[in-house]
Amino acid sequence: MPDQQLRDNLIQVFALRNAGNLAKNATAYVSLEPCNHYGRTPPCTEAFIKAKVKRVVLGMVDPNPIVSSRGVDRLRDAGIDVTICVEEQLCKRLNEAYIHQMLTGKPFLTLRYSLSINGYLLNQLGEGVTESGGYYSRLLQEYDAVIISSSLCNKFPVPVSQEPGANQPLKIIISPSGSPIQISSLTEEATSGMVIFTENETAVGPETAQKGIETVVLDPINVTAILEYCSRRGLCSVLIDLRGRCDDFGELLNDAIEHNVLQKLTVEVLPLWDGNGDGNSLWILERIGRRLKVNNLQSNNSRQSIVLEGYL
Repeated sequence: MPDQQLRDNLIQVFALRNAGNLAKNATAYVSLEPCNHYGRTPPCTEAFIKAKVKRVVLGMVDPNPIVSSRGVDRLRDAGIDVTICVEEQLCKRLNEAYIHQMLTGKPFLTLRYSLSINGYLLNQLGEGVTESGGYYSRLLQEYDAVIISSSLCNKFPVPVSQEPGANQPLKIIISPSGSPIQISSLTEEATSGMVIFTENETAVGPETAQKGIETVVLDPINVTAILEYCSRRGLCSVLIDLRGRCDDFGELLNDAIEHNVLQKLTVEVLPLWDGNGDGNSLWILERIGRRLKVNNLQSNNSRQSIVLEGYL
């Protein structure tokens, strides 16, 4: 069972438990069809039946063939009124990573980067975006894994979502350059959710190696192997955070485009004019060599920044 489905199941069960007697004869609203099979959790349908819920309104039928419509049928057989496909498109967007994983067998992949208004890639994030409620903090909570460069970790703390009770993403640190990996502000809690992909095992510094972080030697580092690794761990969604040394992401992005596994873009435009550019112009994206159409492009304000989201 993918991690997202597991979380959805637990949320439904815990919500019913917290409601207690108030759930009796009540209407329950869920974005995804409750499951009706035993996996890592018992069937969610039984929790609704046990709570004596009168009606269930669900946003979408589960694309998982093990679940699809069986949850609806079980609830109806138990005498519960079920209404399906309410705000279906919104629920599909909410569950887009899970749907993609179910239909393709691969994790949903998103590329995120920050730009100055004159078109340079930035390591900097906008004001307040890493705080609770900020777009970057919420983004980390939404993804099962985040790919970051070892060059970023050498200078900045490992990204962490500040949302209350957030499920922290697995940190996948890539080091294709072979330069020593020294991760700043490394705590025992952080190392438990971290894996290093490197082309040279000796690149892992002694302090980092002593922390017992899982290390995968992969030459060359490619997105296909990373996604397969994530899939084996039951992860539905992966975020590439394009910061640090841009060269570290060159082959990764080319591989993602060539194999059509990049699904979404998130671009933060900061109110900055970068006169130096720090060598991080958009050439890293330009050399992909293909014209890609971005669909359903949307923009949102995040304090002084503008955040663009679209699908490939």
